[in-house]
Amino acid sequence: MDRICIDELKIFAHHGVFEHENINGQNFYVNAVLYVETEKAGLTDELEYSVDYGSVCKLIGEVLTANTYKLIETAAQEVAAAILNKFELIKAVDIELRKPEAPIPMDFGSVSVKIHREWHEALVAVGSNIGDSRTYISNAVEELSSSRYVKDLSLSELIVTKPYGYTDQPDFLNGAVKLRTMLTPHGLLDLLHEIENKADRKREIHWGPRTLDLDIIFYDNEVINEKELIVPHIDMHNRYFVLKPASELMPEYVHPVLKKTVRQLLKELESND
Repeated sequence: MDRICIDELKIFAHHGVFEHENINGQNFYVNAVLYVETEKAGLTDELEYSVDYGSVCKLIGEVLTANTYKLIETAAQEVAAAILNKFELIKAVDIELRKPEAPIPMDFGSVSVKIHREWHEALVAVGSNIGDSRTYISNAVEELSSSRYVKDLSLSELIVTKPYGYTDQPDFLNGAVKLRTMLTPHGLLDLLHEIENKADRKREIHWGPRTLDLDIIFYDNEVINEKELIVPHIDMHNRYFVLKPASELMPEYVHPVLKKTVRQLLKELESND
């Protein structure tokens, strides 16, 4: 993808762990790489098909001067989030935030943090079988929508299904949410756990009843196999309550391990049943 680069944007701001940094301030320098498809702009010579880098610089300055952060990691994160949320044509961004006046009692050139952020597509399964399930799910969708790290949410139809695995419990209300996020898979998982905790989710029985269940089913085409996170969801191809909503939102998505579309997986499951 094409790139627009901003080098050594100088901004006087008040960030740092120490009080004197917050009070006195210091110079920061920002290097930004904006990933944008510029072909149409190049062919037409029209700015509407590219990004006004002057506006991007202004936004960076506003974020860094309107706030005080202890960590330059946080400052860089907020700059990246602001850019990706405001400029639709920017698909990804690299941000380097340099702090040449950092309080280090030694000779050094500069201290900096470099981050990359971009939009990712994810599918999250939602379920509930305790209390007012529709309200729990509705609140969860609202929480996701309100996150500045998430956008373009689509909620599937909600369906009532029999419990899976541990069957001695009430029926579930299930669905799925398709979204775009700049969070990593683990960052998204943390956000989902925060939302579950707000719904007083308890993890007492494996596959047991719960007020709210949020599971990452897909995240781009990534395959993750860790103790805390498995993507794609390891048993999704055997679960009608996952495949049915998923097929409504992403019917042609190809499972990166099974190499079949969601539509095909649902059809096979229905045929086997």
